[in-house]
Amino acid sequence: MILIKKKIRSFRRYSSVHCVKFSQYHYYNNNHRNVICSSSDDKIIHCWDFKHNQKLQVFNGHTNWVCGIKFSQFNGGRYVCSGSSDKTIRLWDVKTYKSLHIFNGHKDYVECVDISPLQSNNNKIGVIGGNGYTICSGSFDQTIRIWDIETTKQLIIFKGHANGVMCIKYG
Repeated sequence: MILIKKKIRSFRRYSSVHCVKFSQYHYYNNNHRNVICSSSDDKIIHCWDFKHNQKLQVFNGHTNWVCGIKFSQFNGGRYVCSGSSDKTIRLWDVKTYKSLHIFNGHKDYVECVDISPLQSNNNKIGVIGGNGYTICSGSFDQTIRIWDIETTKQLIIFKGHANGVMCIKYG
């Protein structure tokens, strides 16, 4: 079997790209548009329609590099979360292009983020409120933090890493 790789499209960027994700929201809600979103050193998340070679939208608000991004698996991928070297996490609405909330608490770069794919029962862990969807973030401050999306409260801090947390994933 011979596997032939072919470049489909190239987008010119003038800063380092940290993360690239496919947007389910654009595919299922915008006539099957093939969209990727990228985060980079320019402090912006860019969304590109790679079939038609056009930039669709940008999410602008971080004050330093945007490291990791993750789309929600609920609400058709309507939300994207970003972690930045400005020590914040932002939740964005892909439909309206607006920042919904800024999560503060990390003491160093937020390198990675993930959004829970399923609702959890917060009462089982002794936390009251929220719709059960959470954001998990990892940072160079050597912590992992869990945030409630609806109440915007920090729920849990995991400490004990000897170095920065570079990758996290809900299981």
